[in-house]
Amino acid sequence: MDKLERFLSRAEGLLDRLETLLPQPAAAIDWDLSVAFRWRVRQGQGYLQPVPQISAITLDDLQNVDRQKQLIEANTRQFVQKLPANNVLLTGARGTGKSSLIKACLNHFAADGLRLIEVDKDDLHELGDIIELVAQRPERFIVFCDDLSFEEGEPGYKALKVALDGSIAAPSDNLLIYATSNRRHLLPEYMSDNESYRPTSEGEIHPGEVVEEKISLSERFGLWVSFYPFKQDDYLAIIRHWLKHFGCSDADCAQARSEALTWALERGSRSGRVAWQFARDWSGRQSNKQVG
Repeated sequence: MDKLERFLSRAEGLLDRLETLLPQPAAAIDWDLSVAFRWRVRQGQGYLQPVPQISAITLDDLQNVDRQKQLIEANTRQFVQKLPANNVLLTGARGTGKSSLIKACLNHFAADGLRLIEVDKDDLHELGDIIELVAQRPERFIVFCDDLSFEEGEPGYKALKVALDGSIAAPSDNLLIYATSNRRHLLPEYMSDNESYRPTSEGEIHPGEVVEEKISLSERFGLWVSFYPFKQDDYLAIIRHWLKHFGCSDADCAQARSEALTWALERGSRSGRVAWQFARDWSGRQSNKQVG
């Protein structure tokens, strides 16, 4: 083998190795595989990953949030019927059903063409690509951002503002953004933000604009829905619902009451999530006793 052949052989091997490092062409999306997708990024390229098994929660499973459920269901119904509808920000107490309500709406309206795309906060800067990817599809898409909050300067903050209402292009007709957060304004707020009348040598020239910037993102959501901590009777009613779901009798529900209150006290919360966790634990232990 002469020098040229050896050179060509080594060059071919090098090219083969380089090809493994290059981003692969995006695979065609099989929209029939699921009604829910996750946006994933691999080797710098984003793609939609079908979710093979989604939560089976229904709107009837969500107790003591009737007003919030009515607002979200009505907005989503308008959307799937191609009527005017708003982007939604769900805020408030943890474990009260914010994320579950969105999943329940998906299950309720999936047969009408509703689809859900879950996007992590770190990938929000790719919202433009997601919107472009689904713009020509006949389905109706909700981009779901769970537990959303930002620190100063994060790139996803600006991208979300643009996607909501800040681009020269008109918003996509078949896509809305639903986000949940424990913070109503999505950014941390400090006492120093309000020190408009206490200028310092290195302070903001227009300190009021700091506050305006912090609330400008949440204001771009057309519908705000707030969730509040549950009272004791609400908490017990949710436990009763889930115990019934797991096959427990009325007598079982009455028997579980004392333990349910202790369970909430130990966790410092009477949320729907805590009620669900207790019902799973209690019903499982009771079934185990019967088997034993």
